[in-house]
Amino acid sequence: MSKDRLYGWLVIASSFLAIFCLFGYRSTFALLKGPMSAEMGWSQAQVSFGYSLMMIVYAVTAFLSGFVVDKWGARPVYVAGAVLGAAGFYVTAQVHSLLAYYVAFGVLAGVATGGLWTVSIVTVRKWFVGATYARIWGFAFAGAPIAQVVLSLFVNDTLRGAQGTAWRGAMELLGMLTLVCMCVAAFLAKRAPEAYGMKPLGEQPQQQAAAPVLAPVISAAEAYVTYPVWGAVLVFAFSTLAEFLLWTQVVSYWTSDLGMSLNEATRTYVVIGAIAIFTMPLLGIVADRVVQASGAEAIGRKRMLIAGPLIGALSVVPLLLQTAAAPLLGVLFCVLFAIYWAIVPGGIVGYLGAIYGRQSIGKIYSLVSMIVMGSGPFIGPLVGGFLKDVTGGYFYSLTVSLLSFLVAAFFAATLPLLLKRSAAGESKAASFPGVPA
Repeated sequence: MSKDRLYGWLVIASSFLAIFCLFGYRSTFALLKGPMSAEMGWSQAQVSFGYSLMMIVYAVTAFLSGFVVDKWGARPVYVAGAVLGAAGFYVTAQVHSLLAYYVAFGVLAGVATGGLWTVSIVTVRKWFVGATYARIWGFAFAGAPIAQVVLSLFVNDTLRGAQGTAWRGAMELLGMLTLVCMCVAAFLAKRAPEAYGMKPLGEQPQQQAAAPVLAPVISAAEAYVTYPVWGAVLVFAFSTLAEFLLWTQVVSYWTSDLGMSLNEATRTYVVIGAIAIFTMPLLGIVADRVVQASGAEAIGRKRMLIAGPLIGALSVVPLLLQTAAAPLLGVLFCVLFAIYWAIVPGGIVGYLGAIYGRQSIGKIYSLVSMIVMGSGPFIGPLVGGFLKDVTGGYFYSLTVSLLSFLVAAFFAATLPLLLKRSAAGESKAASFPGVPA
């Protein structure tokens, strides 16, 4: 194996571990928030606010990490993730007040996880280009569903039959696991290929004669006066609002509204991860083939970003129709949601990389991540907890999720396919039928 391919696989492995740890936080919260609320006497809105606060801090950290990865690579962020990620779980396990919970889970965990997503996806994008990116990212992103399956089952087994403080022991063990995995990720991490005198791996699709020629934007400042980046922000923000509402509330919906046991709800919940282990790389292959068939990467990435939120909206329909006597509708939700999950998060940076090039993608995407993670994932859990406290159920929360997915699909349809440079050297989005310039 050539050295550049070896380094490419090390990047995939380190990104896999970072995503695994990130989703250790995201996937286990849905199971831990119920026992936390019961022991501490906190409302669902109060517990959910801890998660929303984590996403606000996550957003700011994600922005800063984009500058770090462009200059120094992933390793510094992964080292910080090892220390603070372990502390976020372990310190939260010791709290006895709401304020301490917000500081431990909101601030420590937010800083720890903030750089993991941005740095991982940007590093993979720097190493893999063109019609290979989505498939390769699918392998790295598989760390998310594996965490969702393995760690959810672990937490469920820890909580089953236990009373009171069992969630604390589960968090302590999760902290130790985070420390080990992130230390390994930091050891394996690599900088951009140019730092080693190498070129990125992969090929660009053959451009069709009528396909637009992309004009990459060099600076992040130049990118943020054009529509493609703001269109991507809107797609991502509304998608994540819907997604995080579902992540944090669906287990409670099954146990509270439908009367399922926590064990039964957990077994259904992990179907998302079990299916996504396969849909992550498979949908990556599909996305790359769509790019090849489209003749230009931006066209293919846009088509996938339209499909993703529509599938997300479709996934909510079985939940709205589900009853205690129809558990298979919950499984259908999991399958469709896993397909959505495999498309949109990686598709956003794929589209931005196709439009703006690789040079400043870390800075560009980090600001996207800050805006999005400070809005959609912050609002989603709060909406779910608030509507539950007000209405006594989760039906209206699910409806909000469905509508948010549809809004995301609308904005995906408006995404431009290229940039044009004016005579003065300024960049602006090129218009095409039905799309604002």
